[in-house]
Amino acid sequence: MSVTVVGSINIDTVAVTDVYPERGQTIFGKKIEYFPGGKGANQATAVARLGKPVNMIGAVGQDLYGDKLIHSLQDSKVDTHFIKRSETFATGTAIITIDQTAENTMLVLKGANDDLRINDIESAFNQIDASDVLLVQMEVPQETVIRSMEMAKEKGMYVVLDPAPAEGITVKALDYADIITPNQQETYHMLGVDVTDIDSALEAAEIFEGMGVSNSIIKMGAHGSVVYQKGNWEYIEPISVKAVDSVGAGDAFAGALACAISDGYDTFSAARFATVVGALKVTKLGAQVGIPTIDEVNAFCRERGLTKHQLKKTV
Repeated sequence: MSVTVVGSINIDTVAVTDVYPERGQTIFGKKIEYFPGGKGANQATAVARLGKPVNMIGAVGQDLYGDKLIHSLQDSKVDTHFIKRSETFATGTAIITIDQTAENTMLVLKGANDDLRINDIESAFNQIDASDVLLVQMEVPQETVIRSMEMAKEKGMYVVLDPAPAEGITVKALDYADIITPNQQETYHMLGVDVTDIDSALEAAEIFEGMGVSNSIIKMGAHGSVVYQKGNWEYIEPISVKAVDSVGAGDAFAGALACAISDGYDTFSAARFATVVGALKVTKLGAQVGIPTIDEVNAFCRERGLTKHQLKKTV
């Protein structure tokens, strides 16, 4: 079986600096890099690098960046057959600044991502038969996301909703999600709950359950996460690493989660595995190129003494 990802594909322009400039201020940065990115493409890459077949449904422009991004996905063994080449828009772009703490600010220009339409989804899903998990985010049009979730449910697929970015969230997506994985900002945007600790994370999870989503992972950044599954819950501690770049950590987490769920693991085991993969991502620069392979995950687990029963079986 495989994972299908519906989402954005971007070129990331990454500027590294010691401190962010204040409004109206000019400062000198340290370096600039150009990386493949986009939440959907990042998540599909994570699934592929962890050894799982994955279909990518998205859109790029008919330009050099579009060519580069498709080749990058293919190099990671992502199936790019369902990627649209837009005749109207240029490839999406993210302008990212990373400071010395590895935190980031991001300006996203959607470009071709806005040209992924319902008919593109229907055409792709009518050709996909062996996929058991759908992974979606909110960087493509809302109606496109909703239609992909509807068709996934019709096919009996398990739907993972990563409700990011907060600006793109639609509550209607909760009607079709089997699990939701918001961070603190997204939780506040959706529910008005300020997640600061385990108790407030549980409050949010219970509200999501009341809204029809009985499985959730409330991510609290450096403070770990709370995994909630139909009334049962578990707190997962963060994994300490030397942070270089936090861009794409949530995408690595989401891809690993979908991969583990497709392998048949319960929410708690899948979330523990995803936590390892997300932690490893922040040790490298680049939202997509920094995503670890399954061999790197295995090596990290051996170094940290993480046992197989703590994670999914491929570790």
